[in-house]
Amino acid sequence: MSDKLVPASPADVMVIRDITPSITTLSLPFLRFGRFEIGGRSTIVRMTGGGVLVFSPVALTPDAAAVVTRLGGKEGVKYLVAPDIEHHIFLSKWLKAYPTARIIAPEGLAEKRAATAGKDPRVNVDDKFFAVLADKRSQSMREPQSIAPDFDADFGLVYFDMHPNKEVVLLYRPENILIEADLMFNLPAIEQYQRVDPATRHGAPGHANLLNRIFQTVMRTEGDLVWARRFQWHVASRSDRARFNEGLQVVDSWPFEKIIPCHGETIEKNAKEVFRRVFAWHLGSNKD
Repeated sequence: MSDKLVPASPADVMVIRDITPSITTLSLPFLRFGRFEIGGRSTIVRMTGGGVLVFSPVALTPDAAAVVTRLGGKEGVKYLVAPDIEHHIFLSKWLKAYPTARIIAPEGLAEKRAATAGKDPRVNVDDKFFAVLADKRSQSMREPQSIAPDFDADFGLVYFDMHPNKEVVLLYRPENILIEADLMFNLPAIEQYQRVDPATRHGAPGHANLLNRIFQTVMRTEGDLVWARRFQWHVASRSDRARFNEGLQVVDSWPFEKIIPCHGETIEKNAKEVFRRVFAWHLGSNKD
């Protein structure tokens, strides 16, 4: 049930931050499997043609709605992006609030949601998807994917259909910012736990949670990255490493200057260098 995955009072712990004048993030605490502090983040992007795109919707608090109004004006939400098959439980609430929004999602998510019928009150299985990204396309990962003219004008998109979570990665072209969910973490999740009382935290290193500390080592972007690289090589890309590599090469060709992940810290300096270090084995560096 999704009620075990979200804070009891999201408005009390949400951290809202403007990354640029056109992009605002909504960050929240989130424990994966009840023990790994990975945090959660939604990214709200002002579209050049009006309205906003919401990448990985989190809890729709009054403050979150105010961000939509500030960035999107009367046009509100144009697109809701479920960035993979794991990030979707708030789609229904956002769609109810912004019924003209178009949902973009990976193949398999509609079926996953349908399986929760009658079990999860947060998920409306009747929600309609505007664009479903198909798995294992015959086309090259290098071939541009089109969603709609207003979306295509602002965003580049690579769909990692071979990733275990089916990852959707965006480039916001006007400001050269990469937005992604589970393709790359950047732990520890400092900002996302900023407003949480340390005395009530679970899974934090200070509580001697060994598994949490190990997980943070695997999902970091600084220091010795051998375990992060091993995870990407042996887990994330195992189903089709050649196609995974091709997708990464496309992303690497984008001129991004910042990376906004769903889990962990936003990377605002040397983003391309960080990306290349994490995915060095896939981008052609020697496998050490």
